[in-house]
Amino acid sequence: MGHTPFGYRIENGVAVIDEDAAGKLRMLYANYLDGMSLKNAANEAGIETYHASAKRLLMTEHYLGDDFYPAIIDKETFDRVQTERIKRAAALGRLDRKSTRKAPKISKLFSFGDIMEHYDNPATQAEYIYSLLKSEVV
Repeated sequence: MGHTPFGYRIENGVAVIDEDAAGKLRMLYANYLDGMSLKNAANEAGIETYHASAKRLLMTEHYLGDDFYPAIIDKETFDRVQTERIKRAAALGRLDRKSTRKAPKISKLFSFGDIMEHYDNPATQAEYIYSLLKSEVV
């Protein structure tokens, strides 16, 4: 496990809800559903963070509960927030972004020169043959 998600703490190897942080998380979800921006919803809930970090908090599925983490957020609230998040992103034109950077072309055509040398040592022979490998730019 890399780190313990916000809203939990580990006691004797078991994840338990940190009620103070969990209350802030629940307020974050409520504020966002009430129309606040990600950063403002987090700040109003008492979570000092950035826009992207607030988004990650809203997208963390551990808050629904799993084999290790107890639930902090109910499924209905979580799903409503995800729907709202996608709706807002679509309204701002952030769902259909395409990279303007072109993918590099990777040469896939190779050829060998004529094998003129033969070595008793297999490693030396392989090294020689690989030296004859030529890549053709497509």
